[in-house]
Amino acid sequence: MAEAERIAQKVVQKRLAACVNILPKIRSVYRWEGKVMVEKETLLVVKTTKESLPKLEKTVKRHHSYEVPEFVVIKIDEGSDAYLRWISQSVES
Repeated sequence: MAEAERIAQKVVQKRLAACVNILPKIRSVYRWEGKVMVEKETLLVVKTTKESLPKLEKTVKRHHSYEVPEFVVIKIDEGSDAYLRWISQSVES
């Protein structure tokens, strides 16, 4: 949780994200180095722009303790004009 908080603060302060939701106590089941692992994790949902993705990914990887942190992009096809405008205005272009 502390690492998630630090990453969230860093990306919002650097204007790489408008908002970060922190979802604690996620239970993940995954395969790593040939073994099935079960771990408690914290999920970050980061709202940003397409243009900021490369810098955002680099920053997350730099500050994350995992060798391969999860970094996936879910495209926003629709949304409130006001909310999408707020994201664009909040993120450094």
